[in-house]
Amino acid sequence: MKLLSYFLLICCLLSVSASAQSVSNKSAEVSITIDDIDLNGNDTPKLSLDERNTAILAALRKHRELKAALFVCGMRVDNEQGKKHLLEWDKVGHLTANHSYSHLFYPNTEFEKFSQDIIKGEAVISGLKNFQKFFRFPYLKEGNTAEKRDKIRAFLNERNYRMGYVTIDTSEWAIDARLRKRLKDNPNGDLTAYRDFYLEHIWERAQFYDQLARKVTGKSVRHTLLIHHNLLTALFLDDLLQMFEKKGWKLINAEHAFKDPVFKKFPNVLPAGESIIWSLAKESGKFENELRYPAEDERYEKEKMDKLGL
Repeated sequence: MKLLSYFLLICCLLSVSASAQSVSNKSAEVSITIDDIDLNGNDTPKLSLDERNTAILAALRKHRELKAALFVCGMRVDNEQGKKHLLEWDKVGHLTANHSYSHLFYPNTEFEKFSQDIIKGEAVISGLKNFQKFFRFPYLKEGNTAEKRDKIRAFLNERNYRMGYVTIDTSEWAIDARLRKRLKDNPNGDLTAYRDFYLEHIWERAQFYDQLARKVTGKSVRHTLLIHHNLLTALFLDDLLQMFEKKGWKLINAEHAFKDPVFKKFPNVLPAGESIIWSLAKESGKFENELRYPAEDERYEKEKMDKLGL
């Protein structure tokens, strides 16, 4: 009888272990979250703003009507053209959220001014059918002191906002800047190298943050990838989505991703911000050798791009 009980216990433990291993090896899931309606004006050397907007929406539609989250910087759409673009996103069901009005850098901005800027940003998008109260900090910077961090968190909570955290942070905006410069110099230039570097960069950062998430939380999370409403995204979003699918990652809607429990966390770190995965790793105190600050920045990609002539 004791032998049977021991055998059953071993089987149970093996089953639990196998189940845990299955969870830890589960294929990653990723959603698309897009900041801003272009940080650098209307037209770029290849596509107009109208054409960029159309191309990005078409790429999402092509992949099983994938629904993204658009984090809107109010001042950049507070005009007739901007509102037209927002309606194009809204009518096909993409989530719209608040990225402030003026894209202020919170560590250098007084709380009162920054909080009022959030309210002003909300006024631009609150009438949209698919507006939801998620807030994403400009530059992902949530405050450089405990007082500023905690005051803005309390303010957002009082206004029923949830955090629009990024899990996979990137520096794709730096690649976009170089791409646009090249096109100004040579409008018909071959962009293959930019596309390839872009995909490699995103895949590298996706693997880093997913592996870090598994170490910190014990599992993969429903990821929110940060990209921007720029020329790079308009040209290569379809390639990016295909890449994730070929790598075995599942594309999910942003609204579903934000239901992951990780988005309810409030890490106790300073400076506050960056990817939520980065912040949780920082808070744990166990991954100092794997973290850099800022987590993502042009400086980390500059040498690589220089060597490639990008």
